[in-house]
Amino acid sequence: MRWLGVDVGGPRKGFDVALIDDREVLELRSRLGTSDVVALVEAARPDVVGIDSPCACAPDGETSRADERALARAVCGIRWTPDRARVRAGAYYGWVMHGLELHAAVDGIEVFPTASWTRWLGPRGARPRSDWTRAGLPALGLGGIPARTNQDQRDALAAAVTARQHARGETEAFGAIYVPRQGRSRGTHAGTARR
Repeated sequence: MRWLGVDVGGPRKGFDVALIDDREVLELRSRLGTSDVVALVEAARPDVVGIDSPCACAPDGETSRADERALARAVCGIRWTPDRARVRAGAYYGWVMHGLELHAAVDGIEVFPTASWTRWLGPRGARPRSDWTRAGLPALGLGGIPARTNQDQRDALAAAVTARQHARGETEAFGAIYVPRQGRSRGTHAGTARR
């Protein structure tokens, strides 16, 4: 079995993608386009694809999704996704449009790596996000993680591990957003427990 995690950037930056199995990182790639991710999904045939991007915009006239508000109350902060008209009008939301394009092209679930890291490691507090996630990499229980990773790659890895947990029934849904259940391990055999 394999699982794929995608960290979504804008069209110029592209997607960071992690393909994992039960034991190791099989692929960790950056700067992919939508067609590249689709081709990887078709070739690797992952059981679940976790996409770090909203799968929908807020209803017309609203500035956030109920899913995001529920997750923010229960787990951690998240940037709101407004309605489609506002998303299309603002350059800031280019990454959201790129993510919506990927959701339309690939059968995947919406994940939020910051919430996953929070459930696995506890709240970040005042630590820089990069230090927090870098320190959490060994706890994922995966071989083959490069010695140097950037935040987008770490979030792609977190998205893949969350996809694996989802396949095992170890996630909680906040509407369309899936995060690891409170107190659950990262789904490793050893049981180690941003948008």
